[in-house]
Amino acid sequence: MTSRLLPHGEPAAYFTFPSLTAVGLPHVTTTRHCPGIVSFAEPIAPEAPRAPFRPEAAAVLGSAGLELGRVSYARQVHGADAAQAPARGGFAGSVDLLVTGERRVPLAIFTADCLAIVLYDPTAQVLGLAHVGWRGTVRGATQAAVRVVGELGARAGALRVAIAPSIGPCCYEVDEPVTTEFASAFGERWTAWARPSRPGHVMLDLWTANETLLTEAGVAPASVDNPRLCTACHPELLYSYRKGSRGRLVTVAALP
Repeated sequence: MTSRLLPHGEPAAYFTFPSLTAVGLPHVTTTRHCPGIVSFAEPIAPEAPRAPFRPEAAAVLGSAGLELGRVSYARQVHGADAAQAPARGGFAGSVDLLVTGERRVPLAIFTADCLAIVLYDPTAQVLGLAHVGWRGTVRGATQAAVRVVGELGARAGALRVAIAPSIGPCCYEVDEPVTTEFASAFGERWTAWARPSRPGHVMLDLWTANETLLTEAGVAPASVDNPRLCTACHPELLYSYRKGSRGRLVTVAALP
């Protein structure tokens, strides 16, 4: 990933993926140093949705080619439902997958350990963003993301995919009901995505799990860009729910 510093040499405000930059996709994943990002204490309420950015975010993310005046966002509910972004941006509903074929309509996904997955077909000009935690993984959010961009004309084999900083197998210890849900969804093969830790617990590898699911959905393995940057390992740079953070990172991308 490539970092972008704030003015005057201050800490990096956001990261970009060279693989997405190479195909001309405006995008960022913010750090905890990016100004103007909504905090955990200000959730997106379905009864009164409002844009989850303060005005000071516009200048910083605007430098990456993202027009926050048209940003589309959702109330994320750890599921596998999708919505097509409104043409003018705005609230898209209580979903975890956002898709668009509209140019310059940024899609935004908020995370603080979960995976934000960007899916882009540069030929079909179709973009999707997905919020995928352990619940989304067992509920099929990753496969659904590939399917819904396909419904807009994208081809799985043509997708460029990036996985934003998220919690890694070094830090993600789980027990029941997570292990039971994975066994129910994936049978014995889920154990390839985990290693035992203390009794009754495992270290879960959501990165490998979702890379596998993307590949099985038709995405070329070489087209999946995952820097494996763990949110829990870098509290000076990233927010981590497991580490008690109240803030959120945001991954934003828009069709050029």
